[in-house]
Amino acid sequence: MHQPYDALRNDDRPMSTLRTAHVSIEDADPVRTLRQSLGDEPFALILLFVGAEAPFRRIASQARGAFGAAQVVACTTAGEISSDGYTENEIVAVGLPARHFGVDMLLIDSLDAIDADATIASLIRKRGALSAKHGDWRHDFAFLLIDGLSLREDELVSVVDAGLGGAPMFGGSAGDGVAFDETMIALNGVIRTNAAIIVLARTACPLRVFSLDHLKPTSQRMVVTKADSTRRVVRELNAEPAAREYARILGKDPNRLSPFTFAAHPLMVRVGGEHHVRAIQRVTEDDELVFFSAIDEGLVLSLSEPDDLVIHLERSMNALAAHGRPDAILACDCILRRLEAEQKQMSRRVSAILSAHRAIGFSTYGEQFRAMHVNQTMTGIAFYRPDA
Repeated sequence: MHQPYDALRNDDRPMSTLRTAHVSIEDADPVRTLRQSLGDEPFALILLFVGAEAPFRRIASQARGAFGAAQVVACTTAGEISSDGYTENEIVAVGLPARHFGVDMLLIDSLDAIDADATIASLIRKRGALSAKHGDWRHDFAFLLIDGLSLREDELVSVVDAGLGGAPMFGGSAGDGVAFDETMIALNGVIRTNAAIIVLARTACPLRVFSLDHLKPTSQRMVVTKADSTRRVVRELNAEPAAREYARILGKDPNRLSPFTFAAHPLMVRVGGEHHVRAIQRVTEDDELVFFSAIDEGLVLSLSEPDDLVIHLERSMNALAAHGRPDAILACDCILRRLEAEQKQMSRRVSAILSAHRAIGFSTYGEQFRAMHVNQTMTGIAFYRPDA
């Protein structure tokens, strides 16, 4: 039987896979502090998850070259996950040591004009080169980081998946707190919007890419009768103004819909025999609903109901440890899960579970899992002790 999370959180075994550190955005020199905390060993890759209130441009610029020869990938967040669990207004650093990881990068610089053939060909070449260089390592994966306001995640993931040859992919959409104003990513100090970074990696560490959610569909359904699919906007549900019809079904005041409402009452669509969340981002002045992922006229949406977030998360984390406890977990956790935890006063318990299971990462505007862009999930990768 697995130990409960409160019994695990004091386990201080040093991790042999990732190196992690976190610092307040108020630190006088946060990049220097993070570099000192991570130590001097050579890294293949440094990931920086930067709180929305931080001076992202300055931090990304200072990080270039600050970690030796390591590639440095950074993004803005909708909240951070450190070794203490949920946190805000911090910078979380994750280092992939060169002794266990080899990486290569592909920058997609304009998501409005994705060249599918060129992207797939480049991914195939880079994966082949990594395999040849690190032939003794048997495990590979891809990590996708994308502008969370680009509206291009669905299109990009299908292209990227085609170039991965079966290698598992996960990722997250960069955030901006709950402002939804500007999200940014950076590669080696070069800052981009409307762009994506694909990290290709080969490693000596066994791994498992996963995606979990605690939601299930109900029998309450509605039809998208009018939508602007390019903007992910639903104008009408059941031939009524979308926000007002959604509120009516919930029995709520349409003038009081909020991110907490959307977190507690997401919608789901059935795709390929499975239900996936179509999470709502916000309401417009015209009573339209703006979604986090693809939406179109004719879709049948089901209202969902949640399982207990804490119980489900603990059960899912224990499942990852069924054949050996992960040495580290890199997680992309939807902002709506964090909002639900806050609303239901579960944040401390969720943080305790994340800390106990060595999960680290950031809160997102959406998650990528294999060939799908998903919402209201925790999607990530569990790393186990390196192969002997």
